[in-house]
Amino acid sequence: MKRKSLFFATALVFSIITYAAFGQTNILKPKPALLKLINKNLQDADAQYKVLMRHVPADSLPETYEKGQSKSTTAKNWVSGFYPGTLFYLYEGTNDKALYEEGLKKLPIMEPMKFIDSHDIGFMMYCSFGNAEKVKAKPEYKDILLTSAKSLSKRFNPIVGCTMSWSSKPGEFRVIIDNMMNLELLMWATKASGDSSYAKIAISHANTTMKNHFRPDYSSYHLVNYNPETGGINKKQTVQGYADESAWARGQGWGLYGFTMMYRETKDPRYLAQANHIADFILNNPNLPKEKVPYWDFNTPDIPNTYRDASAGAIYASALIELAGYVDMKTAQRYLDAAETIIRTLSSPQFKAAYGENGGFILKHSVGHLPKGAMVDVPLTYADYYFVEAMLRYKNLRKK
Repeated sequence: MKRKSLFFATALVFSIITYAAFGQTNILKPKPALLKLINKNLQDADAQYKVLMRHVPADSLPETYEKGQSKSTTAKNWVSGFYPGTLFYLYEGTNDKALYEEGLKKLPIMEPMKFIDSHDIGFMMYCSFGNAEKVKAKPEYKDILLTSAKSLSKRFNPIVGCTMSWSSKPGEFRVIIDNMMNLELLMWATKASGDSSYAKIAISHANTTMKNHFRPDYSSYHLVNYNPETGGINKKQTVQGYADESAWARGQGWGLYGFTMMYRETKDPRYLAQANHIADFILNNPNLPKEKVPYWDFNTPDIPNTYRDASAGAIYASALIELAGYVDMKTAQRYLDAAETIIRTLSSPQFKAAYGENGGFILKHSVGHLPKGAMVDVPLTYADYYFVEAMLRYKNLRKK
């Protein structure tokens, strides 16, 4: 009986957490001039995505544009959900039904991924079906997302306390900082179903990541490799960064965004403190350019003669706008100022593509996996996604 009561109590706690994705607790005022720029960006993005739509095969999703060629991918790729998700966001920002219809066309391609054995299922399904659900809720969307959450939960190891990334060799259990982004699907699943097991997995993963992924300065490793039998740590690495001890720029964004989201969903002050520490590491870093769009790694020795990463900047902006709603007003203004700077920078010709260029993607100059030489200094679908999300979050400040 006690166990049953605890279950329902826990479910109730999470079922009454109703903070919206763009929810704020502080009253922050957007700047009229930036709102005007954002509205122009959204209209430009609308036109640009109609160019992109022409390059996307019916059975595929766009990934990048390299050497004058559009590159699409299958629904099994971790980036697959960003295109329909961006379309739904743009529909929210422009009311252009053509974009909404294009997003709907891609959902049947995505639906089978609800069963995929991948830590990226949150990116794939919550960014696509989750955004579709926010535009127009349907029972089938809820069922698909709950099935996706069940699939993700199967990758959880209670000894390690995390969901597994990638695949692992015997004696290894690999966890990357990116996994923080997939926890939102699990938190949503508890609210939608009343089953607290999903949130418990997410909380365990966040706590373990907070303990083991971060250095004393609150920069993050990309990968922690655990022993699945003992939960001990085999090694720590930064696979997509300059070196194991360096701070890969996009990875810092995954942590900032992920712990901000976990604070929203739980109101656990430890997550807020962690997000603030990560924000301080980013914003106080001497290698962060004054325009706030980072180099691809904070510690690469060829700064400033190296690549900038628009995708990391877009993630920072989106996370900082939300985080600004949970802190004191002085800190909130600092975060909002930084996000505004990033949005302006990404809106400039240096990063924002002219109509018809860039294969139809909105942003230029992102970095996928530089150590492998993969998708370096190119547009990336997730850069567009988080840029549009950041702009919508900023616009929504005036509604609070």
